[in-house]
Amino acid sequence: MSYLLRLVVPDRPGTLGAVATALGRAGIDIVSVDVLERGNGVAVDDIVVELPADRVADSLITAATAVPGVQVESLRPFAGPMDTHRELELLEALAPAGDGTAKVLATELPRVFRSGWAVVLAGSADQLTVLAASDAAPSLEGVRTPWLPLTTPLLLPSEGEWVPRRWQEMAVEMMAAPLDPGTAVLLGRSGGPVFRRSELLRLAHLTGLAATVTRLPPAD
Repeated sequence: MSYLLRLVVPDRPGTLGAVATALGRAGIDIVSVDVLERGNGVAVDDIVVELPADRVADSLITAATAVPGVQVESLRPFAGPMDTHRELELLEALAPAGDGTAKVLATELPRVFRSGWAVVLAGSADQLTVLAASDAAPSLEGVRTPWLPLTTPLLLPSEGEWVPRRWQEMAVEMMAAPLDPGTAVLLGRSGGPVFRRSELLRLAHLTGLAATVTRLPPAD
C-alpha cells in the first residue's frame, strides 16, 4: 500500500539520505520526494512510499524518526498516480484546452498537489457557480463561501467558521487562488496534511499561467 509521509527534517546535507536509508532498511520503497519548504534550519518534505503488505503504517513513523531531528508531521494513505512530472503534464494539457481550462484544472490540480479534489468556482458567497469539479469533489450546495470573490491566494484551514461541520469533522484542509476576475480554484484534502504557504504560492503561479494561456490567440 502507498502512503504520503510529510516530514520536517534538519536542513543539512545527508539528512534526507539518512531518512532514505532508514526506510530502506525497514523494507520500505520510496516512490517520490518533493521538497516543499526550506527555512529556519529545517526542510519540509513530502515522500510517497510503498509499504510491504506485511508491515503496519506505524513502521514508517518508527523508521523515519530513527534519524535524529526528524519529525513526522502527517501520514496518510495515498492512492494518486506515481508520476514525477505533474506540473509539466498540467501545462501541456492547458495549451490546447481553450474553453476547457476549468475542466483541465479541476482534473489535473489534485495530481499536482496530491490533494483529494479541486473545483473551479465563479461568483460570490451568495451566488456561487461550480464551473468544473474533479470526481472526488464534495457538493457545494448550501455552502456559503464568504472569501469569494477572491483577489489573492488564500489558505483555508478546516477550523474556519464558514467550513461546514461535516468537513470540519473530516479535517478537510483547503486553499484557493484566483483564476480570472470573479473565478477561483479551490483545492481540498481530507485528514491533512495542511497546505503550506509554498504550496499556495505554487497554486497561484499555476493559475496565473492558466489564465495567461486562455488569453493567448489560437496557434496557426
